[in-house]
Amino acid sequence: MSLLLVLTSLLGCNSQPLPKVLLRIDDMGMNHSVNMGLKKLVDSKIPFSTSVMWACPWYQETVDILKNQPQVAVGIHLTLNAEWRYYRWGPVLGREGVPSLVDSLGYFHPSFDAFAKSKYKLDEVERELDAQISRAVHSGLTISYLDAHMGMAYSTPELRAIVEKLAKKYNLGISAYFNENYKSMWGISVETKSAEFLKFLNNELDPAHANMIELHVAVSTPEMEALVDMNNSIMNTNDGKPKASVHRQTELNMLFSDDFKKLIGKKFTLVTYADLKREGLEKMKSPF
Repeated sequence: MSLLLVLTSLLGCNSQPLPKVLLRIDDMGMNHSVNMGLKKLVDSKIPFSTSVMWACPWYQETVDILKNQPQVAVGIHLTLNAEWRYYRWGPVLGREGVPSLVDSLGYFHPSFDAFAKSKYKLDEVERELDAQISRAVHSGLTISYLDAHMGMAYSTPELRAIVEKLAKKYNLGISAYFNENYKSMWGISVETKSAEFLKFLNNELDPAHANMIELHVAVSTPEMEALVDMNNSIMNTNDGKPKASVHRQTELNMLFSDDFKKLIGKKFTLVTYADLKREGLEKMKSPF
């Protein structure tokens, strides 16, 4: 055997590369509690992607947390809904700027169905989403990608065309357009969430594509504990008490667990949307 073959064998150069895992942390900027969860992840220095809600009141704190953090790919969580009881937000352009996108109080519609059934105007959708992107790109952060809060901006061909047009205008990637193997932790019960997360990482990774895991994190605080999701019963107890805080604290805890940390570099490698963007936006393709 030649010396080159011996060295190749010893260095493991014939081994297959590890699957790629992309953590997408959604809803940043929504409130202080989610930003506290973000700060913990940033301080851990693990690579991840985070989708910021630029229409929400706390996005400025998010920007401060994300400054000088090259291991984090920053995205725009295109927002057309405001789903929490008593805690609402509206468009960047204001109710007068895009009146077809808001309810009678001037806030975004609280549910997917309410927005879908409203008489929204596509030109107003485009102007509002453009304004959200403009706010992001002028924040001082490097922006890598777009995605859609509650999937609303992906929900019709006409809305997707707007997202694709804006991604091209601003030279951004689009989450779900890189042929990702997608796993969401959002609708999984608190009791089984950690087990489902580890099952996916240990047994269900696609070696040929990025494996994107959608997560929502927060530090469980009185602020977060008071929020009632008006759309999904899994986020509330049977008697209507909010559980979203418990869900988000659980998902944050999963990312700091020894069971997760010991898999990094052994079972998979962590990548971000900045990495996928560098590989070429021409590789994007609509999954719809």
